Amino acid sequence: MKFTDGYWQVLPGVTILRPQAVDDVVTGDESLTVYAATGPLEKRGDTLNRPLITVAFDSPMDDVVGVTITHFQGGLNRGPEFELARSVADVKVAGPELTGEPVATLRSGALTVRVATEGEWGFDFLAGGRTLTASTPRSIGVITDAEGRHFVREQLALGVGEHVYGLGERFGALVKNGQTVDIWNADGGTASDQAYKNVPFYLTDAGYGVLVDQPERVSFEVGTEVVSRAQFSVEGQSLRYYVIYGPTPKDVLRKLTALTGRPARVPEWSYGLWLSTSFTTDYDEKTVTSFIDGMAERELPLSVFHFDCFWMRQFHWCDFVWDPATFPDPEAMLARLKAKGLKICVWINPYIAQRSELFAEGRERGYLVKNPDGSVWQWNLWQAGMALVDFTNPEATAWYQSKLRVLLDQGVDAFKTDFGERIPTDVVWHDGSDPQGMHNYYTHLYNKAVFELLEEEKGEGEAVLFARSATVGGQQFPVHWGGDCESTFVSMAESLRGGLSLALSGFGFWSHDIGGFEGIPDAAVFKRWLAFGLLSSHSRLHGSDSYRVPWAFDDEAVDVTRHFTRLKLSLMPYLARIGAQAHEEGVPVMRPMVLEFPDDRGAATVDTQYMLGDSLLVAPVFNAEGDVEVYVPEGTWTHLLTGETVTGPRWVRERHGYDSLPLLVRPGTVLPVGARTDRPDYDYADGVTLRLFEIPDGHRSVTHVPGPDGAPGATFTVTRDGSGVHVEAAGTRAPWSVQLAGREPVAAAAGATRVDLEV
Repeated sequence: MKFTDGYWQVLPGVTILRPQAVDDVVTGDESLTVYAATGPLEKRGDTLNRPLITVAFDSPMDDVVGVTITHFQGGLNRGPEFELARSVADVKVAGPELTGEPVATLRSGALTVRVATEGEWGFDFLAGGRTLTASTPRSIGVITDAEGRHFVREQLALGVGEHVYGLGERFGALVKNGQTVDIWNADGGTASDQAYKNVPFYLTDAGYGVLVDQPERVSFEVGTEVVSRAQFSVEGQSLRYYVIYGPTPKDVLRKLTALTGRPARVPEWSYGLWLSTSFTTDYDEKTVTSFIDGMAERELPLSVFHFDCFWMRQFHWCDFVWDPATFPDPEAMLARLKAKGLKICVWINPYIAQRSELFAEGRERGYLVKNPDGSVWQWNLWQAGMALVDFTNPEATAWYQSKLRVLLDQGVDAFKTDFGERIPTDVVWHDGSDPQGMHNYYTHLYNKAVFELLEEEKGEGEAVLFARSATVGGQQFPVHWGGDCESTFVSMAESLRGGLSLALSGFGFWSHDIGGFEGIPDAAVFKRWLAFGLLSSHSRLHGSDSYRVPWAFDDEAVDVTRHFTRLKLSLMPYLARIGAQAHEEGVPVMRPMVLEFPDDRGAATVDTQYMLGDSLLVAPVFNAEGDVEVYVPEGTWTHLLTGETVTGPRWVRERHGYDSLPLLVRPGTVLPVGARTDRPDYDYADGVTLRLFEIPDGHRSVTHVPGPDGAPGATFTVTRDGSGVHVEAAGTRAPWSVQLAGREPVAAAAGATRVDLEV
């Protein structure tokens, strides 16, 4: 939200109070509080009719400093609040009497905030011997607009050449400089400035990130209201945010997810190909079986089958009852499908249609969100007379989970948790939460309820969602997909940008609808999207009103599906490792180039390609002709599919057939390639081939190949010296092999612990 008319003037009817003179500084063991008047304090009379702004600093963990700006302190905190972790921090606080200067400081780990206590107001954040960002004399504002609404605003300085990323899953340019962003979940598709997953966090390539700890609408003006500052504001009397020091972007994400929660470990089977009935298509068990058998007949590996909305009766969503006219014996049907080696996913949402038998039950028990007069809130958008489950009520949450537990008992393995964005603000919540805050936060309670049920029933590491909406902390409940995109090359690119922005907001796993959702993709779009989708964290064939089985397009689409599905399954030893890293460290599977190459200015703005983990560069092709431009960072990279090499840093133009795309291996990589291409969950160390690319002299690395179901696996240590390349194995009794780029593999017998190769 903008408040000014240019730099000097304010908009009509707007008043802005700014801290100008420090009245007092109060230091605690781990906190620093500054009381600042909104005008000069030259005599006693200046304290009369003079508003006071309180700025408090603290730290929830090392390298993180919290800032709270408050005008009036008498408001009620009705919740909700983000669930943030705290740990013992190395904090040191000093007032002017200790610093020996007119400054007060709070240090947390390597990050220090320094507040001027005399002269011009302001504070800055320092680490590594430099200033990261600062709040200037004109940055903080306590604002009243022409309608009498109150806001608190902060503006943090941006340096020359500094790029801003994140703010959730946003489909515009990856770099957010020059953008206005409202953190407000909406069902707006992928072609607008609205987003399903709004996260009030931004990361910059200057070594820090900023998390605004407010679940309600947060308005960001990134280099727009003031081009040299990132502004954020909320309605009300206070604003809280955290500055998180890196120094690298990966370090920032590690600390952000330590604060807001790390992604759960996803099951290996979830990395395989998912096939859906699609949304409004006609289907029954015969149709479903024909799809599954058709995949098998064409040797297309399939891991998960998904039933979309119409597995339930029309006008009954959600009652979680299979349509008896279409699926008269769901338990037997699911048993037959699971006998084919498949996992089963079904579509759900938190909306209860009036015809659903759950509506009357939820109304009588008080489990549905209410209007201020005590009646059930309802509308006709999406489902006739639908109501909303009130997840702030623990009994309502348990009730909702009990309905889903029936489906799990029938044989369902996962849920597509759709919607969660259209949450009203003129309602009353069971726990008294502020409706403005609950609009964004609702999705967190919804996905948490479903995910925790899956963990309870399936066990940790076996729970997985396909979720559309999210806010801060939602990354704990993977996987998320990109929402309703059109079936065009343009939409394919905007989907990628959304996924990369979400990755830079703390989310480790992300997917999208291969071929697009709205409309019917032509064969070219579908085949190019296949390569992108099967080199993503998770891969799903899904659409709106058309089936997405590959043979519905052409024979080549079948071949392309087979080729890239098998490629992905062969990469499971690698994908399982980087998936574990997402779970353990909060570093995403799909990584914007800036995350792996933060010191490469050429990589800073690239949003048409990504790193799949730390070693594979993927550049999707966004046209039928196969023309693609790829930015190659420094070093000699190898095309995984052809063995050709290309040297960077530079932009390279290439042309690829439908069975190819730029898939480049980073120099110095030891890439473990699995022996199986029929399923994602297998013993990755059994028959693994270590493919070595551009291993330099003096190299030493340790590659861990996970065992099945998260069990301990094998470890391979690769070194190179003047006598050649040496590979030592530990923890495996299975055969394995080593392959230098451009050469035939050298096999090691079962139980072998060493292979030496001449270079």
